[in-house]
Amino acid sequence: MLTPRYVFADDFRQFYEYFLSMPHTCKTFHKGEVIWKPGQPHEAIHYIVSGSVIHYADHESGRRKIISFHGAGTVFPGYHQSDYKIELSLSTSALSDVSVLEFTRTQFRTMFESNRALSEQVVNWYSMYVNLFLFETVHQEYNSSLVKLCNLLYLLASGQASHSACTVDITQEDLADMLGLSRVQITRGLGELRKRAVISTGRGKIFVQDLSALAKLCTSETL
Repeated sequence: MLTPRYVFADDFRQFYEYFLSMPHTCKTFHKGEVIWKPGQPHEAIHYIVSGSVIHYADHESGRRKIISFHGAGTVFPGYHQSDYKIELSLSTSALSDVSVLEFTRTQFRTMFESNRALSEQVVNWYSMYVNLFLFETVHQEYNSSLVKLCNLLYLLASGQASHSACTVDITQEDLADMLGLSRVQITRGLGELRKRAVISTGRGKIFVQDLSALAKLCTSETL
């Protein structure tokens, strides 16, 4: 059974050679460069070869909402044939130098319609993305700030942890922007987890020292 994901990577890795064989443009975006600007419709679709990007919305109130992260081996933004107004308020920027294979919507449509395995994976990917939004809307909305924080840290940690301890590369500011919480709430929550010896913190890093203890503080939908 799949759990919600904030970090998407390797979802289309099996199609890399196929993508290389199809018409495309190779591009590089440098760290901090905006890949998808507010007000810009989805005209280009990228297969990320290396590096990672962050997807977010800047609200008119001045608050930023981080939606997801996308790394090597995945396609972003996803392919669809409709234009949605909400997309005009979204942005994507490079967290590091990023190399991509860029396709026009028409080029990707040709692959989508001729390659059944690819079309099935596009649908599966969208299902995972929708699952994230349902998790946040239906479930996270009603949790306390501490539980929201624990759920998020667990999902970020469990996706790459092979042992009981692991490191999550994320700032407190990004945690606040992902959860829609204040910096004070994040600081208070991290302090409580440090007191319980569940985590320790460093500059731009959260060290999860006891993943099983963190799991006990999460809600069932997260596990």
